[in-house]
Amino acid sequence: MKFNIALLAGDGIGPEVINEAVKVSDAIAKKFNHEITWTPALTGACAIDAVGVPYPDETHDICMKADAVLFGAIGHPKYDNDPSAPVRPEQGLLLMRKKLGLFANVRPTFTFPSLIDNSPLKRERIEGTDLVFLRELTGGIYFGEKGRKDDGETAFDNCVYTRAEVQRLAKKGFELAMTRSKKLCCVDKANVLETSRLWRETVQAMEKDYPEVTVSYEFVDAVAMRLVQWPNSYDVLITENLFGDILTDEASVISGSMGLMPSASVGVHTSLYEPIHGSYPQATGLNIANPLATILSAAMMFEDAFGLKDEAEAIRAVVNKSLEQGIVTEDLATKGSKAYKTSEVGDWLVENL
Repeated sequence: MKFNIALLAGDGIGPEVINEAVKVSDAIAKKFNHEITWTPALTGACAIDAVGVPYPDETHDICMKADAVLFGAIGHPKYDNDPSAPVRPEQGLLLMRKKLGLFANVRPTFTFPSLIDNSPLKRERIEGTDLVFLRELTGGIYFGEKGRKDDGETAFDNCVYTRAEVQRLAKKGFELAMTRSKKLCCVDKANVLETSRLWRETVQAMEKDYPEVTVSYEFVDAVAMRLVQWPNSYDVLITENLFGDILTDEASVISGSMGLMPSASVGVHTSLYEPIHGSYPQATGLNIANPLATILSAAMMFEDAFGLKDEAEAIRAVVNKSLEQGIVTEDLATKGSKAYKTSEVGDWLVENL
């Protein structure tokens, strides 16, 4: 099979981790007799520096023509530390989501047996954790009207959802639950927010179409607490944009490192695959960043975008093998053991494929 993949390395450690994911993907393609054409494009701070905007039209055209998008990370301190900056890297991410119709962010959280004691949570609380968040990605407070009034002394951000947006995301959640344990949790704040009441009534109305799925409804603050108490009590969770942004970062530490968790953003026009971590500017160019989340995102791409489960499983198997044998970067290295460089981890994975 032949694939055209848009390659958006982005900022910070993005190019370094993307490079290792490309190496592993190319090795898989060779092993299974596929052909990948990679088309690089600018986004984020590097795009602002080059052309003045964080998501150029040329980048959008490349993404629209691609079978999938592999994405690194965006962000730079010179924008993070300047609240008045008129153009910001994150604006490119939001614009990309909107223009590509990336409405559902799929974030799995699971544990690795060889790393379970790396988690800040006790082993008995997290063993067996295997949950998936579906976060709505193109609505809510991030895309609502925002601004200042009263000479800048008052700020506002409007949270708006339509029933159709909720239905679209919830449908993905129900369908995913049917392939797993048939449990679905809708996370909201329906005791306070009108948008959450819309979410709850919309999902309740859809229950009849999926009679085999057991649906629960929980407030976001309760879920935030239970995620660190009994994360293995959850399976598939659906929620709105802001809640999902916060809860998925919280859930990521269950595994022991944000450098391990992949994600996918399912879209109307194409789908995007990315690690959940940020651009980690302090590590830029040091060859120390953990590339495994990006490599596991590539595994999600092979399985979900291309329907190639064997290829995805081969990547996951060699990643598990690397963890078991201690071929890890400094964030996972135990005291007294060797911390491998980003490129060394990628090379080892390619050799062992």
